[in-house]
Amino acid sequence: MWDASQYDAPRRRLVPDFDRFYGTAVELVTALGQPTARILDLGAGTGLLSEAILRALPAAQLTVIDADAYMLSVARQRLGDKAAYIIADIADPLPQGPFDAIVSALAIHHLSDDAKQSLFRSILTRLRPGGLFVNAEQVKGPTDWHTRQYAAAHERDSRALGTDDAEWQAALQRMTHDRCSTVQEQLGWLLAAGYERVDLVFKRYRFAVYAGHSPDHQA
Repeated sequence: MWDASQYDAPRRRLVPDFDRFYGTAVELVTALGQPTARILDLGAGTGLLSEAILRALPAAQLTVIDADAYMLSVARQRLGDKAAYIIADIADPLPQGPFDAIVSALAIHHLSDDAKQSLFRSILTRLRPGGLFVNAEQVKGPTDWHTRQYAAAHERDSRALGTDDAEWQAALQRMTHDRCSTVQEQLGWLLAAGYERVDLVFKRYRFAVYAGHSPDHQA
């Protein structure tokens, strides 16, 4: 039987501000005021962000993408027929759209800086005028000192929520593959790509939510 707790509980411990982190991304999507919005979730994993969006917008038209077929199978158990599923890497060509919103959570930081910028440009071409891109992301600090502070706070808060040695060591091993960028860099890349109303909406240490809109001169 499907048991979401085996996937959700560790994520809640390892993303200490889980509800505000994911909740902020959902708030930005719902602020579009489109109950039947077409939404693309990049690097959707087990579907946590998409599920949160569907709770707020049950009639949303969701497409979820992930390169891991097993993760997508978990997402399918979570979301059922309320989403379309595509097995693909987020660096691959994106579906044509246009989408009202393109979202991502804890996926884009696996790309190089050049690949991030290329993806941001590609996302912009798939959004309708005034459409939204929102990224709930893991970031590095503006200096090495900040990054060390982020790491210490992350471990402290995760252990306070029940993360044990084995879970933390496994998380550290996964994070060796991360290629995080600073918030300042990523906001700059969005502006350079042509996004408007670019903003950092939530941040606590290494977890940040930022967003931008495609140009809409009637806004």
